[in-house]
Amino acid sequence: MGKDEFVVSPCNENALLWVERWPDWPATGLALYGPPGCGKTHLAEIWRTRSVARLIEAEAMTVHNPVELIADAKALVVENLPADVPEQALLHLYNLVGERGGHILFTALEAPARYHIHLADLLSRMRAMPAVAIDDPDDAALGAVMRKMFADRQLPVGEDVIQFLLARMERSYLAARTVARELDRLALAERRQVTIPLAKIVLATVGGSSA
Repeated sequence: MGKDEFVVSPCNENALLWVERWPDWPATGLALYGPPGCGKTHLAEIWRTRSVARLIEAEAMTVHNPVELIADAKALVVENLPADVPEQALLHLYNLVGERGGHILFTALEAPARYHIHLADLLSRMRAMPAVAIDDPDDAALGAVMRKMFADRQLPVGEDVIQFLLARMERSYLAARTVARELDRLALAERRQVTIPLAKIVLATVGGSSA
């Protein structure tokens, strides 16, 4: 989850620029949004390392007092902001961090400003903060990620196998991790090299086209 492991491509380069622009953000908050497995959490981890931010799940805001939840933190990552945000708790949290001169990085499936928020003060804050989209990875990014995953596992995989997978697997980093893990497990269990026939078996197991 470090910066050296993050593969930059057109689908995510703008989001990385915003992360690296910190602390020169125009608002207390910044939202990174996109589909599951697109790299939001990886970018949030890069920022958390830079800012020494505390990490909380959005659902924790419904069961904790914000002051107790974040203690004296000035930097905060709020993961998986839901569409039905706990509005009073989130407004309190946002104001508290803002009063400290700190920042909050949100991850979400959609831009928070699109949520059906009823509190006018919270809605104005959500609309004022930058919201940066991250798309599913393109072939170049996904291929680079898979090559690194296989290298990290010391698993020799030919380019023909990688191209075969790219043409048939789900377009997400999450799917890439799943495929790499299953190929490693199956190759070890069956004492086989990673070949296209083995890749077909894995795709049939985790989802994807094996044709």
